[in-house]
Amino acid sequence: MPDMHAIEVLLVEDDAGDVLLTQEAFELNKVQNRLHVVGDGEQAMSFLRQDEPYAGVPRPDLILLDLNLPRKDGHEVLREIKADASLRTIPVVVLTTSEAEEDILRSYQLHANAYVTKPVDFSQFIRVVRQIDDFFVTVVKLPSNP
Repeated sequence: MPDMHAIEVLLVEDDAGDVLLTQEAFELNKVQNRLHVVGDGEQAMSFLRQDEPYAGVPRPDLILLDLNLPRKDGHEVLREIKADASLRTIPVVVLTTSEAEEDILRSYQLHANAYVTKPVDFSQFIRVVRQIDDFFVTVVKLPSNP
């Protein structure tokens, strides 16, 4: 049986409805992972760098990143994460409503680990969150936090 330990997940999402859906998906799937939520790109970078008010927060093992964010968009956040030697090993799953080919291409050019379009249907959204969780918790070997 695979080693199934809880991981720290950072959700970067400004839409309160999508945050609630993700939280519900984690609960319904009985996901043991700890979900942390920030609402914009600047908060995401502060969380990742453990700047105030995020001093002492755990380093995420996985980031779920929306592209359409206030203050600093998801592509900017992704660029900063992958340019930072201390953060670049954290897998980033772009989880967004955009199906635009240019968003997909740009995300992979910026070294996103996966690009997932958010389903509109709640049951499909639950399934997608479960699949992301299954993949990153039971299949993939994640690097240990430094």
